[in-house]
Amino acid sequence: MDVRTALLQGTKLLEDAGTAVPRLTAEVLLAHAMRRERVWLFGHPEQELAEVEWLHYGRYLHERLQGKPTQYITRRQEFYGREFRVTPDVLIPRPETEHVIEAALKIPAQRVLDIGAGSGAIAVTLALESGAEVYATEISPAAARVAAENARRLGARVALAVGDLLSAIASHSIDLLVSNPPYVPLREREGLQREVRDYEPHAALFAGESGFEVYRRIVADAPRVLRPGGWLVMELGFGTAGHVERLLENWREVRTEPDLAGIPRVIAARLPASSGG
Repeated sequence: MDVRTALLQGTKLLEDAGTAVPRLTAEVLLAHAMRRERVWLFGHPEQELAEVEWLHYGRYLHERLQGKPTQYITRRQEFYGREFRVTPDVLIPRPETEHVIEAALKIPAQRVLDIGAGSGAIAVTLALESGAEVYATEISPAAARVAAENARRLGARVALAVGDLLSAIASHSIDLLVSNPPYVPLREREGLQREVRDYEPHAALFAGESGFEVYRRIVADAPRVLRPGGWLVMELGFGTAGHVERLLENWREVRTEPDLAGIPRVIAARLPASSGG
């Protein structure tokens, strides 16, 4: 079987199953099976697949048809122009989270802490883009290993600590806190896409019945960790902006920033300079 035929068959299977972007998915999976870049396929449509390549491609298609996200099959996802390794131990980095990076880069900071590092996408990107001293916490040892590997592979200096949110961080030591916290209410679990519900780590998705549990904990402990006048930047879930703004009612310069769809996606707030923590 050649590349052209493999792509046609794979696309048809995915399309019939209602998989999003079936042609692109087939291209990504075939390129992964052949250990080639996707663009290579376009110039070699008559290339015959080796038996092992066909077997891998068939397995990858089967996994995708069962709902496994493409990123967990290929073990990679691009974020802010860099390729990150991802595994089922970490949340797949989303393009929306790049708004967190953009908001954070507007704030001068020497010491930055990423709360709940996951794959390390935020921490690694900020370390490379800002040159700041970057720390990260992650409650999952397996996720922390993925973040550490991404930092090493991309040449970012990130100090990782395994622990719950801010518990491992010294008082008044950080200029900027950033986080993409879990914010999906448990009651919405069954309404999620199966790719998210059945495959992504629940600890990185769900935050109690309300979806605000982790926001509350971060906001409550942030004054202990931040230096007076320090900043907190967090990603917002859909419909969470008003509630999180109320959590920050005693902070200064509270502002939200929209994503490309106009939905409030990031909130930033400054701790009062006189805060005692």
